[in-house]
Amino acid sequence: MINIAMNNRTRLRQLPTLNSSPTASSSFATRGDKTPQLRRKALACSIVAALAGSFIPFAHAQNGVEDDSIQSIFVSGKRRAYQGNFDELENPTSVQLIDEELLQEVGALNLNEALDLSASVARQNNFGGLWNSFSIRGFSGDINLPSGFLVNGFNAGRGFGGPRDISGIESVEVLKGPRSALFGRGEPGGTVNITTKRPQFEKSGDVRATAGRWNQLRLEGDLQTTLGAEDQVGVRLVGFHENSDSFRETVETQRFGFYPSVTIDVSNDTSLTYELELTQQEIPFDRGAAYSSEFGFTPRETFAGEPGDGPIETDVLGHQFELQHNLSDSWSVLAGLGYRETTFEGNASEANFGGRQTYFTDGQTLSRFFRYRDYESDYTVLRAELAGQFETGLLSHRLIMGADYDRFDNAMLIKRFRPGWFGAGNDISGLDPAAYLFLDVNNPVYGAYPQPVPGPNTDRREKLSGTGVYVQDQISIGERLQIRLGARFDDFDQDLTNLRATPATTNTTSDSRVSPQIGAVYLVNDGLSAFASYGEGFRQQTGSDFNGSQHDPNLTESAEFGFKWDVANNFSDLAGTVTLAFFQVDQSNILVNDNRPEATAAGFFSRSAGEARSRGVELDASVSTANDVNIWFSYAYTNAEFTNSNPDADFGALIEAGDHLINSPENQLSLQVSKGFVAASKPLQLGAGMLYTDERVGWTGFDFSLPSYRTARLFAEIEVTQDFSLRVDFDNVFDETFYTNSYADVWVEPGTPRRWRLSASYAF
Repeated sequence: MINIAMNNRTRLRQLPTLNSSPTASSSFATRGDKTPQLRRKALACSIVAALAGSFIPFAHAQNGVEDDSIQSIFVSGKRRAYQGNFDELENPTSVQLIDEELLQEVGALNLNEALDLSASVARQNNFGGLWNSFSIRGFSGDINLPSGFLVNGFNAGRGFGGPRDISGIESVEVLKGPRSALFGRGEPGGTVNITTKRPQFEKSGDVRATAGRWNQLRLEGDLQTTLGAEDQVGVRLVGFHENSDSFRETVETQRFGFYPSVTIDVSNDTSLTYELELTQQEIPFDRGAAYSSEFGFTPRETFAGEPGDGPIETDVLGHQFELQHNLSDSWSVLAGLGYRETTFEGNASEANFGGRQTYFTDGQTLSRFFRYRDYESDYTVLRAELAGQFETGLLSHRLIMGADYDRFDNAMLIKRFRPGWFGAGNDISGLDPAAYLFLDVNNPVYGAYPQPVPGPNTDRREKLSGTGVYVQDQISIGERLQIRLGARFDDFDQDLTNLRATPATTNTTSDSRVSPQIGAVYLVNDGLSAFASYGEGFRQQTGSDFNGSQHDPNLTESAEFGFKWDVANNFSDLAGTVTLAFFQVDQSNILVNDNRPEATAAGFFSRSAGEARSRGVELDASVSTANDVNIWFSYAYTNAEFTNSNPDADFGALIEAGDHLINSPENQLSLQVSKGFVAASKPLQLGAGMLYTDERVGWTGFDFSLPSYRTARLFAEIEVTQDFSLRVDFDNVFDETFYTNSYADVWVEPGTPRRWRLSASYAF
């Protein structure tokens, strides 16, 4: 158990601490198969009902109007995978911690909105909210697929289960730069790690109801209790349900999630945790707006699909098991198992490209094609890790070593109907409206044509598996200097089966990689450190070349240096961190179009030949004052560009050296400020935020850019009683028209107009 002293000033948000280690103390508190929907809801309700009696008799302690006395709060000290016992000043890499209080303060509802807080992260194409997709320091993985991320150290971001809801998230860490030396195969620009809400061995609960613009209705619950004669079993039930319309015509969303977890303290040294992830989402496939240099954007409210196509249904069923055991005061072991199933199915009418698109001709008529998708994925992760510290002579060592295995099985079935090309001089009035699925973007009439019958397009099954071993040693040399040395060896395989071939064909390939890491930290004084690091990483790529062989993995080299400052060391009435970092990231083996004669003769294929570089500077600050002012500031300048010339992998357009990477702004800024007050003896918090995103390329290989934008938000929350609070949020206060990301000029995601939300929460 860890004794953490907490300042009990009247406020709605706690002060941040520099030390992100779960075993550290501070004078400030940490800011801290397709199951039917009805069956899932019934399961959730039955569990809640069974345990409700355990919660109701217990009152949840709330901050009222009190003095500045100091309380002691005891929390369980659980270690997280791949992370040792390091103060943030001792970490030679850049890390951003977005904790629960900040997530609540900004009103984030999903992971994409949470990552908007980090200027190092930019949104990528997510097809209208069908999954999480982002880049870090300019680099993303495959813009056609969800981005990979970690959940409690497990690789869990692959698959097609929809965007991760914020209700079950305790915090989000943005781990910048390649992390393959520990985490293994991951996104090239960095890693996002989600920490979920787990039992805290208390009896408490809260429920929140939210109503907002476009008929948004959302209900969330978070219940905790303990079981057993000595309260050695902690149980936590987290869930949400949301229905909402949209500013996009006819677009409706239904979402449901249930995240129960159980932790058993088997002994003083051993604990076992189990978590379930059960989510379902129904939302239409929404490619967004179309753009023409002559006619501009289509109306941002016009849905370019067909309501009659129905929604895309996504389902997730996931399990995590984790065992922790303390061998001694200095050594511990951690073992885990994760398994996650996702499904993605539905129809979609989508805007055509180029010589199939009539909007370029008259600025009114949109041409579309039709697709049916059925995706299924299974993801299995195993890991075991030993961590501890020891001394050799005058040197102190903090060691992490372990091994892991993961396997990703992905089945993709796509059927497609697409009309033919037409010449630039053709009179579009001579085209068959039903064949081109015409839609008047200014006066859309849906259901005007029969749904096309799609033909075979893709039918494949891919299996990616890998085994890795890793070691990291952080060596203290005297009181000021620390050196980090790490390396990881990975052996991985790919089986790619083409089920459209007669008979079906399977190609099997394998590869191995060593990922080194080196870093240094110099503690200038108790509140300031200088750091530098270098690391190499890789990312497995899906698909194959024209020979049927696996693509070579993305390779990444990253170097950074900077400074970290604990402001409390210099100011007694402040707490928080400031990080300044300079970085360079080089990536190779980016997929490009294979325009070699032997490849073009066989069709349209990709090869690993592209190269790119990202350089920039980041300034991140999270500071709280003694009079309840909280400031979050994140700025990044990122110059991410291709360094060689190649045809684009998706369209074959020429990428020239010096072209910027898609959806990667040079300048990005996130600012959030809040202040606590006492109004009529009631705790009140007011806050405002601003997000600025620079102009950026919207279509690789083409002269198309998305305009810069800035949005503002306001919120207010008041504790009406010790148990009951009200909150109001206003997003995009000035109703700016903006576009967050794109894939091409006819697939551009418009930002949400001005909206409001009113929430009421009750704690017990």
